[in-house]
Amino acid sequence: MLNKMGPQPAELETRKTDSMRCRLTTWLAVLLLAFFQAGCGGPSEPKSSPRTNRPQRRSKARAPSPRPDKRQFDHGSRPTGSRKHSDDVGADADKTGRKEPKQPEPRLLADLLSQPADSAARMIPNLPRLKVDETRASAEGIRKLSGKRLTLYTDIPSSKEIDSLPEILDRAFPQWCEYFSIDPAKHADWRLTGFLMKDKSRFERTGLIPDSLPPFQHGYARNYEFWLYDQPSDYYRRHLLLHEGTHCFMNTLLGACGPPWYMEGIAELLGTHRWDEGRLELNHMPVNREEVSMWGRIKIIKEAFASRQATRLKKVIEYPPHAHLETAPYAWCWAAAVLMDRHPRYQKRFRQLQKNVLRPNFNELFFKAFGDDWDRLTDEWQVLVGNLEYGHDIRKTSIDFTPGKPLGSAGASVRVAADRGWQNSRIRLESGRTYRLRASGRYQVAERPRIWWCEPGGVSIRYYQGRPLGILLAAVHPEAEKGTRFNLPPRPGGCFAQIKPGPFFGPSKFLRPIVVGLQAKLTPDLPGILFFKINDSAAELGDNAGSLNVEIKRD
Repeated sequence: MLNKMGPQPAELETRKTDSMRCRLTTWLAVLLLAFFQAGCGGPSEPKSSPRTNRPQRRSKARAPSPRPDKRQFDHGSRPTGSRKHSDDVGADADKTGRKEPKQPEPRLLADLLSQPADSAARMIPNLPRLKVDETRASAEGIRKLSGKRLTLYTDIPSSKEIDSLPEILDRAFPQWCEYFSIDPAKHADWRLTGFLMKDKSRFERTGLIPDSLPPFQHGYARNYEFWLYDQPSDYYRRHLLLHEGTHCFMNTLLGACGPPWYMEGIAELLGTHRWDEGRLELNHMPVNREEVSMWGRIKIIKEAFASRQATRLKKVIEYPPHAHLETAPYAWCWAAAVLMDRHPRYQKRFRQLQKNVLRPNFNELFFKAFGDDWDRLTDEWQVLVGNLEYGHDIRKTSIDFTPGKPLGSAGASVRVAADRGWQNSRIRLESGRTYRLRASGRYQVAERPRIWWCEPGGVSIRYYQGRPLGILLAAVHPEAEKGTRFNLPPRPGGCFAQIKPGPFFGPSKFLRPIVVGLQAKLTPDLPGILFFKINDSAAELGDNAGSLNVEIKRD
């Protein structure tokens, strides 16, 4: 029998729930489309004028860094760097007023959520290479540039910078092979086809942008081909070429690129380069902003930390494919890759991860390899993010977490090198007990324009992070407990579901150092290992020399 009484209360509640779900889904789609910035992370710094003089040592006179707290490394808040302004990625025009090419709207919301932003994540089988009608292309003003490893089609007029792009990829190929332990002699015929576009419509008219290509803003790679829009700086154009070239190399010779954090971290790591008079160096740590115009990764991280929105390493490892629709994740993935790739304790394990790119449990294997060191790694991540500088020396700032021993009744003397970051005293302090520290010695904190000598009280005419350059600092770091690791396989909820909280969680003690100077007393609130360093930039330890001594006694 038909119900003529109309919908019942339970049915009305169901309809209301369905309606609410529909509205929420619609709003989610609108929000995602509003923030859509597909493609390889774009330039995020204003174009700067070239400088011919070698950069001088930076002045240390600056405002103190904000005191880190539990908000310093976010719990899911949106990273700094995604606001729309003239210096951000995705701005419609650079400072010259030139507008970037208009991009197509995404076809489906599902495309945004399931696909990597700037490259296929793995080799696509049975996909034929694009056939180029060179007569039609030439009629549209598209010319052909050829190298040993790259055939590049572009509508940009001839210039030294543009015409050298095939040579850059030629010189990158053997460096990629060396990094991934691949014999280049076995791939003598490996070759890419690239399309560098100033006016997209010319490439559309000649059939050089396939309909199957997803929307992208800066660059996209698949198999042996990549597409790039022209960029507002010579450096960033090369960076984008090498970034997408790295994706092509990994997909065609390794079979895949791995999960998003590793895929984009490696492409950023090997795309960050130095190009000087025909010499190419991949995996380069930029020494100043001018040599990496429009790159902006360090800027993004420093601004996020200053605004207490730094991203935790856990969140970086768990990035979904659509995370890179914005630019900030490219910076965080680069930072994660550069930390593990340059760190003497992690480099070997990190470089072996490329063997797992075809495995769906890549992240689980990553945690199995790094699980015993996860607390240490995340602590060093905080130290890197909180002190990141152009020219940052990760080897000199790597931290030794060897367990300490209690201080004897006679006290102890510790040597502190001036050219290193945080150094382990191997002394374990007790909570609630007071200790006296007395420092002495003379050491070098700069060599230009002449040698700058310093004592533990620091050089008060120059400052770094709000403290005198060279002043002695200390930190009492909680000792790790046995069993602070990942227990695999993970439970539902991700690879972090079974992590055991330990003393390394929360803001690092290294980010809140104790100023010692010539002498000080300290009373730790937790038992831990005593560390020392002099106050100096992680980028400027190379011109330091000498050491100082610290006498430690119970009060």
